[in-house]
Amino acid sequence: MRLLPTGLAYFLEVARTGSVTEAATTLTVAPSAISRQIAKLETSIGVPLFVRHPRGMLPTEAGSLLLDHLRRTEAESAALLGELRSGRARQARMLTVACSEGFARRVVPQAMARFREQHPEVTFQLDVVGRAEATRRVLEGSADVAVTYATGPQRGVRVESAVVVPVYAIVPTDHPLAGRDSMSVAELCEYPIALPVPGHSLRELLDIAVRIEDRTVNGVLTCGELAPQYEFVRRGGGLALVGGLGDPHADAAEEGVAYVLVDNPVFGKREAQVQTMAGRSLPPALTRFLSVLTSLVRAPRTR
Repeated sequence: MRLLPTGLAYFLEVARTGSVTEAATTLTVAPSAISRQIAKLETSIGVPLFVRHPRGMLPTEAGSLLLDHLRRTEAESAALLGELRSGRARQARMLTVACSEGFARRVVPQAMARFREQHPEVTFQLDVVGRAEATRRVLEGSADVAVTYATGPQRGVRVESAVVVPVYAIVPTDHPLAGRDSMSVAELCEYPIALPVPGHSLRELLDIAVRIEDRTVNGVLTCGELAPQYEFVRRGGGLALVGGLGDPHADAAEEGVAYVLVDNPVFGKREAQVQTMAGRSLPPALTRFLSVLTSLVRAPRTR
């Protein structure tokens, strides 16, 4: 159920799909009806909202501003409808969190469990997605909050907290480096390593660091998920790289690995960010959850 007028609802769907035809399919209406509503909306506002291309429609600058406003409105409307349908307005609530895999292993579930100790009426949906997808879901209003890595400003989101997360090499507990507090990129390149997939922020920064130092990384495995990399390291296949939040050493024995800081300034360019939609009026449950979440998304303690 949408609370938007027809013309704005049609505009939102065309902007989302980039096509009148696809929007018509989703909304189960005739394409001509959508075109008429868009034209009527542009006439009433007095500016074009789309640039028409043979392959689709792109919002103009004015259209982008309207799109941002409507996304905030949709998110707030969805929250209101959920509260009304619960029969306990502003008490019962489901929060949707989108995060990349590294945060889903411990930090986000810990925040959820801790929050529910005081607010058992709140439920959660956790979507584990890539870093860009997590941000996109907050932008479009399909997630209330994103916890993800970013290497620069993100348009359309409000950053609730941002911390630089050090990069650690995970090594087998009997590895020659296991007792070290830190290591250099040059030392890292001396050993076989499991690499994140291309496009991953950690892979991008490693490639930069290696290029600056004119080194060659000995990549023997490329993998987009953390669990196989941990098992690969435990079985002596090589090293792997991870970001460290909180105290990564606290769980090292349980995980069967050791954490060694990779000391290189390039890795300081990556932040762990907690993101919400810019300009959105946040419901009370989300505001309270953010307080718990941001207390856990923090830089690691020194040894």
